[in-house]
Amino acid sequence: MSGAQEDDAPVFTPPADVHVTRDVMVVMRDGVRLATDIYRPAQGGRPLDAPLPVLLERTPYDKRGVNHGDRTRRDPVPRSKPELAVEFVRGGYVVALQDCRGRYGSEGVFEKYLSEGADGYDTVGWLADQAWCDGRVATLGLSYGAHVQSALACLNPPALAAMFLDSGGFSSAYHSGIRQGGAFELKQATWAYKHALLSPAVRNDPQRLAALKAQDLKAWFKRMPWSEGDSPLSAAPDYEKYLLEQWREGLFGPYWRQNGVYARGAYDAYADVPMVHMSSWFDPYALTATENYLGLSGRKTSPVKLVLGPWTHGQRSVTYAGDVDFGPEATLDGALAETYVALRLAWFDAWLKPEPGPDPLPPVKLFVMGGGSGRRTPEGRLDHGGRWRDETQWPPAAARPTDFFLRADGGLTPAAPDEVEAYQDYLHDPLNPVPTIGGAIASGAPVMEAGAFDQRERPGVFGCAPPYRALAARDDVLVFQTAPLEADIEVIGPVRAELFIASSCVDTDFTVKLVDVHPASADYPEGFAMNLTHGILRARYREGFDQEVRLVPGEVYRIVVEAFPTANRFLKGHRIRLDVASSNFPHFDVNPNSGEPEGYGRTPRTARNRVYVDQTRPSRLILPVMAD
Repeated sequence: MSGAQEDDAPVFTPPADVHVTRDVMVVMRDGVRLATDIYRPAQGGRPLDAPLPVLLERTPYDKRGVNHGDRTRRDPVPRSKPELAVEFVRGGYVVALQDCRGRYGSEGVFEKYLSEGADGYDTVGWLADQAWCDGRVATLGLSYGAHVQSALACLNPPALAAMFLDSGGFSSAYHSGIRQGGAFELKQATWAYKHALLSPAVRNDPQRLAALKAQDLKAWFKRMPWSEGDSPLSAAPDYEKYLLEQWREGLFGPYWRQNGVYARGAYDAYADVPMVHMSSWFDPYALTATENYLGLSGRKTSPVKLVLGPWTHGQRSVTYAGDVDFGPEATLDGALAETYVALRLAWFDAWLKPEPGPDPLPPVKLFVMGGGSGRRTPEGRLDHGGRWRDETQWPPAAARPTDFFLRADGGLTPAAPDEVEAYQDYLHDPLNPVPTIGGAIASGAPVMEAGAFDQRERPGVFGCAPPYRALAARDDVLVFQTAPLEADIEVIGPVRAELFIASSCVDTDFTVKLVDVHPASADYPEGFAMNLTHGILRARYREGFDQEVRLVPGEVYRIVVEAFPTANRFLKGHRIRLDVASSNFPHFDVNPNSGEPEGYGRTPRTARNRVYVDQTRPSRLILPVMAD
């Protein structure tokens, strides 16, 4: 879910060794034509006839645009897609850049995610039939450009030869990317607003464009839920329609099993070609990448690789995420290849060239955060540090699920509680939710920001207000933490919490957040509570996401809250902390506690929520701790 420049950029003039044919209108099975630019090797500006493998990138972000992440560590200025295409052509490939249906130069109506499988399949087939293609087509792309790859791979087009999926490719959009734990990810709303402004229908209608630009998105976020004709997207009804549909489809049913949003259901049919699934710890698609790796690596004969960095969405060439720096080794550049382009060229060369190059990647390449000085860098960020490591599987073989029990005194210990009855409780007021401070977010501007931050309210963050307290000081956040660690603990893999809960309402949410607590220092006199990963569960789905079962107020239930995976070394003297609450807004929509249908909660109620921490109801955090 990344951005692009608007279409008033200057026309790209190719060098003499690259020929471009612009806006070739490729016909889909339903007659809709998709605008496609073809970049071919040339001599003196004339295209060469020798057939070559084709690299296909399909995008809703303008095939001639600029992505914010397409920079290098040495050069912070992002380069355009046409400029990058030149490098791939010079590497020995034909490049096809295509606008998705209903976007920029392409015909048809844009319906987010749901037409990409068939369109991609048809495009691969068309490319393979061209004289300048040797019959093999490989795919690449970031975010939505990865979602479209996975959608077409689920249909297994015969000419597909290799893939490089960066930060996307929904294993299940219901479980991460659009919804999580049954809650709705509101980055879908900020994305819809931003890209409605760039849609052809709006840009060609000055009245609709003016109406959209007049909206105050932050004001709209303070008055939810939205409805038809009563949203910031009312002037773009196509975008409003799909957004409200995603918001209201709370059950994991047929809608969420469609091609384009559910690769899990097609792993057996999925193309058996060499593929990379890359993401990062502060990206919404880290779970998608690990699930796709697990689901496909055991089923396919072709190599399936996993790469996980410490970045936010697509920011693979910077060393930081939010207010935390991970050290000079943190970029892809220099660690995996000289540049991101060089890595992808090496990957495609290994599988598509007549004389293949070496495989550039181990089965699993991941960055383990932690190990830094804890000081403030000259740029004003926490030096958390980290290092790359190679593994043969995910999670690593040495990772052992380890229990940390929640205690009535706020402790987090290996020892189970011995109290006969013990609990902590709090009031969840839907009108005063816990604000989102960083995390695995994309396209959240101007309402939320991705990354690692001290978990403390501050000016400029949506939902924060004076006196800007630490989130741990809020009455609606429960904090459980270890004593200062006596030795380093390295955690790599999936994270989950098993909680015994009760509520005064028929429905509510429970959120968890794993935090690395840096001790107080001269640079950070109050310490630094760094968020690592998060999870959420809407209680009505506790017995399965395909059914809604309301709570009986006061009754005790065991629930499991799945968090995103992470990799972090908790240093000696740090604390491992788990925060439990019932909101994380605006990352997720706020549960009104009323039991009303999804997206229609207009009668919010305050819930008294309880977490039990005793002998018979031992709530626990389960971490994948690396064995020594």
